[in-house]
Amino acid sequence: MAERSKSNEIRISRVYDAPVQAVWDAWTDPKQVAQWWGPRGFSITTHSKDLRPGGVWHYTMHGPDGVDYPNKTLYLEVEPGRRLVYDHGGNDERAPLFRVTVVFSEVGGKTKMEMTMTLPTPEAAEQTRAFVKKAGGNATWDRLAEYLAESSGESCFVINRSFAAPIETMFEMWTDPEHFSRWLAPTGFTMQFIKADIRPGASTFYLMTDGGAVKMYGRARYLEIERPRRLVYTQQFCDEHENVTRHPMSPTWPATMLTTVTLTEEAEGQTRVTVKWEPHGETTREELETFLKARGGMTQGWTGSFDKLDDYLAR
Repeated sequence: MAERSKSNEIRISRVYDAPVQAVWDAWTDPKQVAQWWGPRGFSITTHSKDLRPGGVWHYTMHGPDGVDYPNKTLYLEVEPGRRLVYDHGGNDERAPLFRVTVVFSEVGGKTKMEMTMTLPTPEAAEQTRAFVKKAGGNATWDRLAEYLAESSGESCFVINRSFAAPIETMFEMWTDPEHFSRWLAPTGFTMQFIKADIRPGASTFYLMTDGGAVKMYGRARYLEIERPRRLVYTQQFCDEHENVTRHPMSPTWPATMLTTVTLTEEAEGQTRVTVKWEPHGETTREELETFLKARGGMTQGWTGSFDKLDDYLAR
């Protein structure tokens, strides 16, 4: 279990289903970095990159609103395949905002990425944490997971959130229908279970509604449940009689989705939730394109649900 961060630090820990070399290359090759660096909707242009102590990565981030953000990252330590230390957030007109240390290690054939951002003061750390959340910066590491998956021929959506709750509590949030129904529905919607049997081989049938004309029925079939760390289930839209239908607002949405939920203890009373969402079974090219184009909307939807879960846990 990881230790809690110092008050002037922001720590991020992720495990990627890829070899260390693949993750290192995705971080250090400008062509690969361009595929995932930054919040959703952002792109980057690398002007130069000198990956060595004392070298500089000069790039510009392009926001979805057309605003450009020039950056010059100064490398202090470079240990290929293992460690990066650099000063981040500066450019020709602004000093770096904080120092970043990234450590890559192999864990059971996967790669653990541990990042520490060190800021001058606890207040600066809190301000940066709030800014990153508002800007959607945490999606950067989700985009890296998606990019690594695509490199191995898999198309998926990934989103993470760290919650101030023990792992057993978080497991209950996902497996107790009374809890689950209070937060999962999109913002503005409520969720009601018509039947709920959350165990391997069983299923649930539910209704989501905005309280007006919009009613969406669905079912989830549970494939794996490993208390308290993992759940795997499929999801399908249905009619009121539990017959499988298509997405009521997107007819080319994949008919069946596979959801994998991973719970990880980050520190005492702190749990990271990782949701991986992907089309399941036979999927047409049109359905796959619909899914991939919807990642921004999926981020907004899951973010709204996670915000509700944060509030529910606080109460």
